[in-house]
Amino acid sequence: MKSDKLSDSENDELMLHIERTIPPMNIKDAESLLGEAKEVFDEHKITFFLRQGTCLGAVRDKALIEWDDDLDIGSIIGMHGFKEEMIESAVADLRARGCYVEVHHDGLYTAVKIMKYKIRIDWQCYRVVKGTISHYPGVPFPIKLFTNLYAIDFLGKSYNVPSPPGDYLTYKYGPDWITPKQIGYEKDVFDNMPSGTVPGRPGKFRQWFLVNFRSSQTATLLVLDADGLPVIGAIVVIAGLNRSTSDKNGNAKFYLPGPDNYAVSIKFKDVEEVLYEETLTPGNKYIYRPDPAHPAGRYFILTEG
Repeated sequence: MKSDKLSDSENDELMLHIERTIPPMNIKDAESLLGEAKEVFDEHKITFFLRQGTCLGAVRDKALIEWDDDLDIGSIIGMHGFKEEMIESAVADLRARGCYVEVHHDGLYTAVKIMKYKIRIDWQCYRVVKGTISHYPGVPFPIKLFTNLYAIDFLGKSYNVPSPPGDYLTYKYGPDWITPKQIGYEKDVFDNMPSGTVPGRPGKFRQWFLVNFRSSQTATLLVLDADGLPVIGAIVVIAGLNRSTSDKNGNAKFYLPGPDNYAVSIKFKDVEEVLYEETLTPGNKYIYRPDPAHPAGRYFILTEG
């Protein structure tokens, strides 16, 4: 009899497919998976908190957001008794419970991607850098919001959230976080972000040097208008990293710390679009084309060129 269990390569493909197509979660399955993860973390005495859209739904709606595509939780290395070596034992337990788990290391955090029931959990294990932790898409949150976590009743259990939760949600989504938005929240996040580079990333001068002398750490975006013509002077912002302007050939060059998902803002003439998730890799060239019929809410639309 053929087994229904997927291989690691098949799970990897499924994880990537779900990440790229961002289908809304099955809420019942998502609730079950969040509860299972909490059991594992409680057994290992790992303190975690709800963050981003999961926190927003729990605080604002007392429920998971029906169009959300994943679950977001976080822990902070060196706080609340959490140590980096605790990740490995929790991952082993999650795998024993039938979860597919990927672990990725970055200077600012260790990202643990967990999947079961075709539902993803993004568990970010943050490192504190200059009094901040960096939330996607590059928002440096002051550590004071996580010093004394706030317990809320959610889905019949007690979960931690940043404190005060309203301050955290305002910092991420802006003052209008109380209004549900399936499309358009991306620009709110971008507009609400502090300017400059996230602490822990290379500063402006270092990035200039890398862009001009280390092409292997640089990516290029060709900005086209609706007629397919190169745009001169388009402003391209990589969230939490840098701002560049397209040259006479429509190309904007910028530093990237590594292959990952990034949020990108593109502005020229009557176009102002936030691409909240785009997979970018240093050394590659990408092409942007606006879609007048869909000025917001697009994901993974940049093509390699």
